[in-house]
Amino acid sequence: MPAKLSVNLNAIAMLRNRRDLPWPSVAHLGRIALAAGASGLTVHPRPDQRHIRFSDLPVLRALIDDEYPTAEFNIEGYPSEDFLALCEVTEPEQVTLVPDDPSQATSDHGWDLVAHQDFLKRVVSRLRAKGMRVSLFVDGDGRSEPMALAKATGAERVELYTGSYGGCYDNPDEALRQVELLGLTADAARAQGLDVNAGHDLTVANLPLLVKRIPHLAEVSIGHGLTADALEYGMAETVRRFCRACGQTI
Repeated sequence: MPAKLSVNLNAIAMLRNRRDLPWPSVAHLGRIALAAGASGLTVHPRPDQRHIRFSDLPVLRALIDDEYPTAEFNIEGYPSEDFLALCEVTEPEQVTLVPDDPSQATSDHGWDLVAHQDFLKRVVSRLRAKGMRVSLFVDGDGRSEPMALAKATGAERVELYTGSYGGCYDNPDEALRQVELLGLTADAARAQGLDVNAGHDLTVANLPLLVKRIPHLAEVSIGHGLTADALEYGMAETVRRFCRACGQTI
């Protein structure tokens, strides 16, 4: 099956937050994305609410439940007590745990699965007890050993950090090297029985090579590049372009 597309709404929210006004509407653009073929919506509510606000979560939950019940809501974040409480109230289909410091501009590395093994086991157990699928943000550096540690936490998926691959937009040789490292990590994850997601700096241009190397890719979560394209093509057509880049017929 082709990879599913989850549209990350953070960049839309950041644009909205430049003014004390309700537009652009995160929920309305999420609705357009789902109507155009996206399989889900992703948000990353940070403690300072600099893009997605906590008040956005029930609105987006209701949008999916009421209008697109087959879609999924994916909430990303560092598993602080406040974040976990938000997840328990919102009940997303998937929670993606990232090792971000609150001061980080964006997620830029995966978990140290040795140092945080016990902590992640407790968090994963808590979320899964509430019926949420858990994915761990991991480095796609080609190593197999961390995937066994990811499996041992009880998580069902990993999300490959693809920023290093996305940064090779002007270096085809390095892009090939990076996509092979990602592929090796994905192979190791699958060998452990983990499903594989991917996200960060993915574009219509670089997705086809990634999904060719990782044909079992379950989901990609895309925000920045998709939002940039939406300024040119509109949200609906941009979603269709990204779905086709994932290998979907749409």
